[in-house]
Amino acid sequence: MDKPTALSISDADWQQTPVSVQGVMVSLWAEVKQLRCEVGKLREQVEKTSRNSSRPPSSDPPSVEKPARRPSGRQRGGQPGHEGHGRRLLPVEQVDEVVPVKPSVCRSCGADLSGEEAHPFRHQVTEIPPVRATVTEYQLHTLACSHCQTLTEASLPEGVPSGAFGPRVQALTSLLSAGYRLSKRKVQLLLSDAFGVSMSLGSVSQLEQTTSAVVAPAVEAAKQYIQGQEATNIDETGWKERRAKAWLWTAVTEWVTVFVIRLSRGSKVVRELLGEDFDGVVGSDRWSAYRFLPLDQRQICWAHLKRDFQAFVDRGGESAPIGNLLLAQVDQMFTWWHRVRDGTLKRSSFQTYMVDLKARVHLYLWSGQQETHPETAATCRELLKVESALWTFVYKEGVEPTNNAAEQAVRHGVLWRKSSFGTQSATGSRFAERMMTVIASLRQQQRNVLDYLTQACQATLLGQTPPSLLPKKLDTTLK
Repeated sequence: MDKPTALSISDADWQQTPVSVQGVMVSLWAEVKQLRCEVGKLREQVEKTSRNSSRPPSSDPPSVEKPARRPSGRQRGGQPGHEGHGRRLLPVEQVDEVVPVKPSVCRSCGADLSGEEAHPFRHQVTEIPPVRATVTEYQLHTLACSHCQTLTEASLPEGVPSGAFGPRVQALTSLLSAGYRLSKRKVQLLLSDAFGVSMSLGSVSQLEQTTSAVVAPAVEAAKQYIQGQEATNIDETGWKERRAKAWLWTAVTEWVTVFVIRLSRGSKVVRELLGEDFDGVVGSDRWSAYRFLPLDQRQICWAHLKRDFQAFVDRGGESAPIGNLLLAQVDQMFTWWHRVRDGTLKRSSFQTYMVDLKARVHLYLWSGQQETHPETAATCRELLKVESALWTFVYKEGVEPTNNAAEQAVRHGVLWRKSSFGTQSATGSRFAERMMTVIASLRQQQRNVLDYLTQACQATLLGQTPPSLLPKKLDTTLK
């Protein structure tokens, strides 16, 4: 029976060992190797942090210290020569009230003063006046015809809601719930305290669902817009729908962001978001749902790769040197990329610089797949299979090397899920995904969310089409 190569027994002693004992030792050695492998995997799970995995920083245990910043040697606060950012005064014509304040007597001799200064010192105070909701009563009369005695009932004027609340109350209720993640009871209390609006919890839910239906066409148009863009970042995170496992997906472009909540984490949701004819580039992590896309339509997130390479370092052994070499390439790439974005490095020069860097990364990944640590070797093999998708951003403008835009967009949903434990029905999920789409897209375009929702609710009451979520201009002058 062959002796395990790592077993510290000489060949002579092994030959003198009875075959039955050899069999037991080989079996035990195999079990030890299996246990070591399992212990290594468990240790790696325990040691996973936001620095070496996709886990959020909030999941880090107290023992994980944040990276210490190097002292700059400067004092706290604004530095000498730094331009201040004080509050700017409004033009006089935009001020609601001007109160002239003049001294009446000389502070030195006490003589009476008169006249006025051409350019007095201006001091502005912003205040919110007491706000109480207005209540309008519509008295609908029923009158009898003097000729035929038929009774005719009056109808509500055009634009008047059939319910108890107007479009702005409806818009604000939905925004407080979806945009500021307040519970229904807190929405109820805030409306009462701030505006004197008395509303039941059931009315809060009803207004949410009405708003959801109002914005549905605009959200659908936003989905169609996403499918025609040249670059889209996609991410997903866990969700709960009626206590069942679900996922919140987001697709982010420059001007529009779309959310959907689905019970699947598979590729069918990606296909739904992108459409059947999508020919742009998708920035994402390496989750299997994106594998159906051709590699030239993918951009693997380098922020995720940096965490993977940090995991190599944290494993120690032969993995650490490879991890350090790869991390050095990541840092160099981002240094050049930031210069491309701020205009201090031409893209053509960047592409030239990247030729050697790509070759080094390939060499290190090839070396890594020969590594004895199974996790390191598996990650390197997987990256080599999708290697061309690591570099799409180098050659296609509009494509970012990271999926940060989608990860940042989905954080609002993560916080909402943690505070509300998800949604309790499919209709609740539709409200959540539609409102998150509206809020994220409008804020990208620097449009007022409350004004938009109010206009959308008012338009529906008048039988008109709600305003669009799509950008009016595709340039930096968008307001």
